[in-house]
Amino acid sequence: MAYINVEEGVPGIRSLFNFKPETGKPLCELAETLLRGPSSLSSAERELIAAYVSHRNGCMFCMNSHAAAARCWYGDQKQVVDELLHDHSFDSLSPKIKALLLIAGKVQISGKSVTPDDIEAARKAGAGDTDIHDTVLIAASFSLFNRYVDGLASYTPTGEAAYEEMGKRMMSRGYHI
Repeated sequence: MAYINVEEGVPGIRSLFNFKPETGKPLCELAETLLRGPSSLSSAERELIAAYVSHRNGCMFCMNSHAAAARCWYGDQKQVVDELLHDHSFDSLSPKIKALLLIAGKVQISGKSVTPDDIEAARKAGAGDTDIHDTVLIAASFSLFNRYVDGLASYTPTGEAAYEEMGKRMMSRGYHI
């Protein structure tokens, strides 16, 4: 049960966006831009970063929904999502995404945790300035989204089927209220 009077049965952040559309709309636009807008990173990679940060923050709704979207985007290679989130394995990921996830994990703790060595390692692995920028912004934004969802105790469905449908919707329709 959410801590505020949101529409019952509407899962996660969507209930909070509907509760106050004047703040929900720009947050949706941010998510749309971060995860589906122009970027040198694929939508699969960006959804994976969002799911990874959400996992580290313990936000089950955001982790499950963005992991489901990442699986949809990855298609035949969707096992990389579960290898990262459940097995804590980076083995199937490219060196560039490994380096970017390490940066994202540091941003999740504190932006000041990122060091020049982290940035240099990402560059050596093939990441450009836009990749690094987008990774940091996704990690910072999802830390905010995670705290928003969990801080108001929004409804978190259980069971993979609900998230599978969310992932398909997020991939096909994006992030709009």
